[in-house]
Amino acid sequence: MSKDKPIPRELQSRKNARTLRKNPTKEENHLWYGFLRSYPVRFHRQYVIESYIVDFFCPKAKLVVELDGNQHYETDSALDYDVNRTKVIEKYGFLVLRYTNLEIHRQFKNVCEDIDHHVQERLQPSGTACHLP
Repeated sequence: MSKDKPIPRELQSRKNARTLRKNPTKEENHLWYGFLRSYPVRFHRQYVIESYIVDFFCPKAKLVVELDGNQHYETDSALDYDVNRTKVIEKYGFLVLRYTNLEIHRQFKNVCEDIDHHVQERLQPSGTACHLP
């Protein structure tokens, strides 16, 4: 997607995103304050892409980070929703990374290293790779 065309951002979803930013999950808080907030490349929290709200968004690396709680795996309809949502997000050239809440709790360092790896990889062609803070 070219820089000239903004990503569609539904108004009601933007209002909902504002509410979600004020009420993050423990896992979102941990990833935000423990890593992404001070990361050298800017990330946004609860960002709207079309009608979907993504947990974390890095426009420079065209990267989306999603934290999945148990509700994402409880029903087939929840799984289908996530698959369709990912397709919509990917059509803008974004890579979607998914981590479970359990990974945030038990493998936090590995999650941070994986995010850093993908950011570096996606920025590599422009020569602006970065490293963990």
